[in-house]
Amino acid sequence: MHKAGDVVLGGLFEINFFSLFPDLSFTSEPQQPTCYGFYIPGFRAAMTMTFAIDEINRNTNLLPNVTLGYSLYDNCYKLQIGFRAAMSLISGQEEQFILDKTCVGTPPVIGIVGDSFSTSSIAISSVIGSYSVPMVSYFATCSCLSDRQKFPSFFRTIPSDAFQVRAMIQILNHFGWTWAGLLVSEDDYGLHAARSFQSDFVRYGGGCLAYIEILPWEKDQAKLRRIVDVMKKSTARVVIGFAHESNMINLMEEVLRQNVTGLQWIASESWIAAPAFQTPRLMPCLAGMLGIAVRRGEIPGLREYLLQIRPDQHHNNSYGNNIVKLFWEYTFQCRFTPPSVGWVEAGGALCTGQENLEDVETELLDVSNLRPEYNVYKAVYALAYALDDLLQCEPGRGPFSGHSCGNLQRLEPWQLLHHLQKVNFTTSFGDQVSFDENGDALPIYDIMNWLQLPDGTIKLQNVGEVKRSAFKGEELRIDEDKIFWNFESTKPPRSVCSESCPPGTRMARKKGKPVCCFDCIPCSEGKISDETDSMECKSCPGDFWSSPERDNCVPKKTEFLSFHEPLGICLTAGSLLGTSISAIVLGIFTFHRSTPMVRANNSELSFQLLLSLKLCFLCSLLFIGRPTLWTCQLRHAAFGISFVLCVSCILVKTMVVLAVFKASKPGGGASLKWFGVLQQRGTVIVLTSIQAAICTAWIVSASPTPHKNTQYYNDKIVYECAVGSTVGFAVLLGYIGFLSILSFLIAFIARNLPDTFNEAKLITFSMLIFCAVWVAFVPAYISSPGKYADAVEVFAILASSFGLLLALFGPKCYIILLRPERNTRKAIMGREIQT
Repeated sequence: MHKAGDVVLGGLFEINFFSLFPDLSFTSEPQQPTCYGFYIPGFRAAMTMTFAIDEINRNTNLLPNVTLGYSLYDNCYKLQIGFRAAMSLISGQEEQFILDKTCVGTPPVIGIVGDSFSTSSIAISSVIGSYSVPMVSYFATCSCLSDRQKFPSFFRTIPSDAFQVRAMIQILNHFGWTWAGLLVSEDDYGLHAARSFQSDFVRYGGGCLAYIEILPWEKDQAKLRRIVDVMKKSTARVVIGFAHESNMINLMEEVLRQNVTGLQWIASESWIAAPAFQTPRLMPCLAGMLGIAVRRGEIPGLREYLLQIRPDQHHNNSYGNNIVKLFWEYTFQCRFTPPSVGWVEAGGALCTGQENLEDVETELLDVSNLRPEYNVYKAVYALAYALDDLLQCEPGRGPFSGHSCGNLQRLEPWQLLHHLQKVNFTTSFGDQVSFDENGDALPIYDIMNWLQLPDGTIKLQNVGEVKRSAFKGEELRIDEDKIFWNFESTKPPRSVCSESCPPGTRMARKKGKPVCCFDCIPCSEGKISDETDSMECKSCPGDFWSSPERDNCVPKKTEFLSFHEPLGICLTAGSLLGTSISAIVLGIFTFHRSTPMVRANNSELSFQLLLSLKLCFLCSLLFIGRPTLWTCQLRHAAFGISFVLCVSCILVKTMVVLAVFKASKPGGGASLKWFGVLQQRGTVIVLTSIQAAICTAWIVSASPTPHKNTQYYNDKIVYECAVGSTVGFAVLLGYIGFLSILSFLIAFIARNLPDTFNEAKLITFSMLIFCAVWVAFVPAYISSPGKYADAVEVFAILASSFGLLLALFGPKCYIILLRPERNTRKAIMGREIQT
C-alpha cells in the first residue's frame, strides 16, 4: 500500500497470519510466496499509520509545506518476507513502477515503522543500520535490540523486554510469589526473556524458576504433552507465558485436554489481550489471569477515519491500496473483478467498493483498546517531529560538519537519525515520548486482569500500571480490590518452593535445589535472627543472650549469692543464729563472771574469743549479696582478721593452760611470768596485726574487685569477687592455717594434763573440727562455680565457727546453767582430788 509524498515513510505490518512458500526446484524461476489468513489487528495498525500521516499532513504547525507519503508492506508473520520488504523499502527496487504526475516510481523511504517481531527487527536493523536508516518498531521488545553497537539506527515505542521482565518480577514480588514456571517461545523474544528471568528473578525478587520450557512452533503433540506434565507435577502455582499468541494457542489446547486448573497465569504483552483465548471453554484455566499489556492510548478521529476506507479499483496490482482490497474481500466475503475462477459459479458475490462498514460486525472499528496501534501512532509522530526539527535548522547553526543543516532536496537518512535521537514530545493522550541513549522510549505498561462475568464472558480490566520515570525510577501500582482470582478462596495463591523462615531461624539451601528452596534451621544458643528469611544468625553482645525463641537478644540472667534465694536465706539465718548464740553465751559469761567456772578458764580470753566468734559469724554476711568494690575488699579482710583473732585467742589460751600446769610443779613458777595478762593481750594483738598487715598489703597491691564472669555459663553472668592476687589470698589462708595447726599441736600435747587445769581437750577437739572444715574447704571452693564458691566459703566460716563455739563453750554453759552445783571451787578442786 503506497502513497506518494515529499518524504516517504515505510511500514512493515502483519496483514496476513500465514504464508505458503513454493517448492524450490531450482529448475525454474520460483513463484512469489502466498500469504493468507487476514489479520484484522495488523491491518488496523497499518491503517493507524496512514491515519497519523494524514493527520500530520493536515497539521499546519508540524511539517508545514511538506507532504508525507507512505509505503506499507505485509510481512506475513515471516522473517523472509519481512526482510525482503524492508530491502525493497530502502532501495526502491521493485519489478514495476507506477508512474504518476511526478513521473517517479516508489522512492526509497527515509525511515521505517516496524517490524513487529524481534527476530525480524534484529535481521532488518542489523542491515539498514549500516546505511543509517532509522527504524522505529512498535512491537519488537527483545532487550538485545538495545545494543547500540549492533543496532545503531533502531528505536522503539514499546518498552524493552528487560523492563517487561522486571515489571513481571515486581508483580511476583508484590504477591510474594517466589516459585514460578516459565514458558517461552523458541526465538529471540522468548530466549532473551528466559535469560533475563534467570538472572533478574533471583537478584531483584529473591525467587527462582521451577522450570523453563520452550514451546514448539508447530503443534507437536508429544512435546506439548511433556510440557503440560511438567506443569502438573511442579509445586509452582504460578506460570509465566512469555511467548507469542500462536505458541500459546497450541499449548492451551493441551492444557484444556488434560484439564489443568488451579494455576495462576501471567501473560506477556504479546498474548494478554488476544481474542483467541477469550472463549468460554478456556475460562476454567485462564480466568483471573494477570498480564502485562502495552500501554493503552486514545487516538481521536481514528474510528471515523477507518469508516472512510474505500478500495481503489483503478489499481488492480500489488501497488496502490491492494491491502485495502484484501480487507474488503475478507470483511464482505466478496471478490473484486475479475474474480477467481469458479467464484461466481459457486454463488460468490462481487465487490462494488461501496459496501458500508457499519453494516457488518468487524473488529477493525473497535478502537476501545488501542495498544499496538497507539505505539504505531507514536512512532510515526516521532519520525515526523525529528523531520520537522531537521527542516527548522538554521544554516550556520546546524549539528553537522561546518554547522550545516539538512534540507528537503538532499535529505539523507543519517541526518534524520541524528534528530530522532533528540526527539521529545507529548501525545494528545498525555504521554511523553523520548528516546534514551539505547533508542528505548520511557517504558510504561498496563497491568491487566481477566475478569469472568456471570454470563461466562471475559472482560479485560486494567488493575494497575508499572512505569519508569526519569525522576522516580520504577514504580508499581496495583489495585488489588479489582483483581478477580479464579480460586475458591478468592485470594492470591501461594507459590513458594519453601515457606519463609520465621525469626529465630536461618535459611539453609537444599543441596541440588534452586536458591529459593531451603530448610529453616533454628539459630544456635547465643545467636538470633530478628527478621524473616535471614541468611545467617547474629551473635548477641557480651552481656546478652538469645531468647528461647531465638528472635531477639535479652539481658543475660545474673547470678550471685542473694539474700532472697533459699540458699542465701539459710546461710544468713545460720550467720545470725551463730551471732545470737555467741551473744547469749557472752551474756551468760558476763552474768556469771564471778563464778569459779568462768574465772578458772581465763575469763578475759574467753570474752575476747566470744567477741571474735561474733565477728566470724557476722563477716559471713559480706559474702552474700551482689558484690561491690567495698564488699569485695572487706569480705576477705574481715574474714581473715576475725579468724586470726579467734585462733590467736585459742592459741594463747592453750599456751596459758600449759604454762599454769608447769607452774604447779616445783621450780616451774618462773614460766608464768611470760604469760601474764599483758603478755596474753600483746600476743593476741601482735598475731592479729600480722594478719591485718597481710590484708592491707593485699588490698593495696592487688585489690579484690567485682567481676562479671561469663566463663561458667553461656547464658548467665556470674557476679563474683576476683581475688586480685592469688598469692595474697593464699598467704591469708596459710597464716590462719599455721596458727590453727600450732594451736592444735599444743592442745594435743596438753590433752592429758589434770582436769582441774585442763581445757586442752576441748581446744583439741574444737581445733580438730576447725582444721577438718578448712581442709575440706579448699577443694570444694576450687571446684564450685559462681555463687556456690561463695556459699562454700560461708558454710566453712559458719561450720568452723559453730564448731569452736559449741566445743569450747558448750560444756561450760551446761555446768553454769544446768549443773550449778558443780560451778564451785570445791567441786572443781574435788575433781582434782579424785583424780
